Amino acid sequence: MLREGKVRIIGGKWRSRVITFPDEKYLRPTPDRVRETVFNWMGQDLTGKHCLDLFAGSGAMGFEAASRGAEHVVMVELSRSIMHQLHATRQKLDAIQVELVQMDALAFIASDARQYDVIFLDPPFQFNLLPELLMRLPSHMTGDGLVYIENDHKFDLDEQWFVWRSGRAGKVYHHLLKLKKNG
Repeated sequence: MLREGKVRIIGGKWRSRVITFPDEKYLRPTPDRVRETVFNWMGQDLTGKHCLDLFAGSGAMGFEAASRGAEHVVMVELSRSIMHQLHATRQKLDAIQVELVQMDALAFIASDARQYDVIFLDPPFQFNLLPELLMRLPSHMTGDGLVYIENDHKFDLDEQWFVWRSGRAGKVYHHLLKLKKNG
């Protein structure tokens, strides 16, 4: 029997609802405490916002954003089994504002022309994808857009970004970034 993980949505209209996800090697759901902190930084209410969850995984960040009023949330995930569970969760919550895309994150960014108010970026740590992805994101952001990142170590941002908010939970560093030009 396949093991499943569980995480609960911590705010908004689906508060306390539990979402499940398959037990896969690189899947690390953002812990409740970190999600609570990040959504506090953003002001809790995402009404009208357009969000992108590039490595959706458990769906915790994307469904949390939708629960808090985001108008549209695009969740990108490559794994077929994870995508299957994301579809089931979207149906269970009747999350019509959530768009699910099964695709490689880099390929998605190269092919998608939309702009987002919030981009959640939590790739598997061992692939070191953050530097390349951060270079590609500015054209996908609205003027006051934010990028949320998680990483297992501190790393240097390129000159176009600054850390607006930052925290650490155990071995995970989490940051909200803004573009310097939009400061």
